[in-house]
Amino acid sequence: MSLTPPADPHGQTDPAGPPSGDPAFANPAPRRPGAGAAIVVLIAIAGLVAILVAGYLAVSLGASVVVVGTLVALVPLAIVLFAVRWIDRWEPEPRWALWLAFLWGAAVSVAIALVVDLGVQLFAAFTSPDGATTDEALQAVVQAPVVEELAKGAGVLLIFLLARSHFDGPVDGLVYGATVAAGFAFTENVLYFGVALIEGGAAELGTTFIIRGLFSPFAHVLFTACTGVAIGFAARRGRGAGVITWFVIGLLGAILLHAFWNGSLAFADAFALYFTVQVPIFIAAIVVTVLLRREEQRVTRVRLSEYAAAGWFSQDEVDGLSTWPGRRAALAWARAQHPPRTPQVQRFIADATRLAFTRNVIATGRADVRRHEDERVLLEAVVRDRAAISG
Repeated sequence: MSLTPPADPHGQTDPAGPPSGDPAFANPAPRRPGAGAAIVVLIAIAGLVAILVAGYLAVSLGASVVVVGTLVALVPLAIVLFAVRWIDRWEPEPRWALWLAFLWGAAVSVAIALVVDLGVQLFAAFTSPDGATTDEALQAVVQAPVVEELAKGAGVLLIFLLARSHFDGPVDGLVYGATVAAGFAFTENVLYFGVALIEGGAAELGTTFIIRGLFSPFAHVLFTACTGVAIGFAARRGRGAGVITWFVIGLLGAILLHAFWNGSLAFADAFALYFTVQVPIFIAAIVVTVLLRREEQRVTRVRLSEYAAAGWFSQDEVDGLSTWPGRRAALAWARAQHPPRTPQVQRFIADATRLAFTRNVIATGRADVRRHEDERVLLEAVVRDRAAISG
């Protein structure tokens, strides 16, 4: 992969801009104020809720039990986050957005579920003549899917509204949905592992860990991914009220899949259904993820080729930036330099990829003034990146 600046028709390098008249270089309006402050406030609120949820668990289970449950729950969490990282490698999402997604799942979604469950239990106790509680199977198949998926899906939708420039399609929705789900499953696992330890000791904890931590660590990811991918398709197709329609469609899919999963555990032979139904669903999800990732590579090549035609990239750069072998070759070249230029090349790859996806939004008629501003900023960043690589 050539990392030198492409030459313009006059033999100069590092072109100053695209052909005149390109709408991306009209003076754009400033970004909507307040979004950054809202993000900071939401992360702070989610962090505070996380402290409250941790306190609730410590009071309910005991601090030592929570510590043990947390340590065990880190294993399935690491498995899920490793998979999310693999999905997110081509165009990584900003860390602040991923932190917000995780905290929303681990704290806010859990808090909503706990409050609703408490309300349902109190309502059942006051309305039943004998003070009976709600049916556990009904809770698992109806209440939990509806409340939990609505709480988690609201977090994905909120991230879409706050981070539109980082929410380009189904893969982004999958990443955010999976991260929210990973946070929720982590806290839920702490609770389940803690209860298992109290009720049955190490043996019961081991059984629960095998079932939840090894056999089904991706259960919540599969559910909430339906909502995230649906919002991602909405982001790709357009904006406005249509996003809510896609959100509802994805949410219904998440609720139905969650209810089916819980129902198979409550009413059927869970072991048999795991291999005959749940494993095929998981394999199908992997296939869809791989296809979506390939689509990301195709979009990168097509849109960067348009910039290459305008002189912003050489064809060698396009070939290198739009394939995994090309990126690996570029990073190998960067590591071999003295001094190494790995950070500069990584930044060049990241900026060029974001540029391609931003251009895709503009080219398909879905851009607002912020996207045009993003394109201008990213083109300037690409020029700086190339200069830094050249030393």
